[in-house]
Amino acid sequence: MSAEITSVQNERVKRVIKLQRKASARREEGLTVIEGAREVSRAIENGWQPVELWLCPELGAEKSETGEHFQCSRAVFEKISYREGPDGVLAVGPLVGKILAELKLSKNPLVLIAEGLEKPGNLGALLRTADGAGADAVIVCDSATDLNNPNVIRASIGTLFYLPVAEATTEETILFLKSKGIKILSAVPDAGTVYTDVNLTGPVAIVVGAEDKGLSESWKKTADLNVKIPMLGENDSLNVSVSAAIFLYEAVRQRK
Repeated sequence: MSAEITSVQNERVKRVIKLQRKASARREEGLTVIEGAREVSRAIENGWQPVELWLCPELGAEKSETGEHFQCSRAVFEKISYREGPDGVLAVGPLVGKILAELKLSKNPLVLIAEGLEKPGNLGALLRTADGAGADAVIVCDSATDLNNPNVIRASIGTLFYLPVAEATTEETILFLKSKGIKILSAVPDAGTVYTDVNLTGPVAIVVGAEDKGLSESWKKTADLNVKIPMLGENDSLNVSVSAAIFLYEAVRQRK
């Protein structure tokens, strides 16, 4: 089924905008929004099934005759778009994310844990980094940002749809890791051990926290080891996605 929408006051337009802006609306309807031909394509290729597809030919989107889709004017698409330089493709579909029990880990897992992140862009960048390093999974703990925030999806460039990602509390995650025999390494700026001095070849979870608050005491006390990245300048920390990349790729180097 297809329809043409030209009014920015259309109720469907208002609904899409609400789903973009409010986590409560996403939870209530069980839906999220993805924008961009690449991101939508990656999601569909990995089994995600949109319930609505919005296309704007004026912005270069190709017409579709399959599924429920809406062809809209440029004014409408720019109203529902949340990115600069939109390409005219947007989809609405089911929320993404797993519970811990659904994660399938390898015999020698490399897991990234992110606690308390507030910025969608940082969380999306973490997902992209974890995928690049071949991590088994990412677990998001006590996050202040919604995993299905459209800007998380955008920053991850669609990685969210093929990298196993779970949401859980810190307490649940600690129990999960211990039950799997996975060593916990917490990133702490004032730790006594440098990350390059640690054996990362076995089952390991690397835990990073928000740049302003860092990790909670639960992770610091529970960790098998607290580790640090040497900071040689005036700043005392790196962007969380950069820190995660350093740890993960050191694990990749050692495992090679």
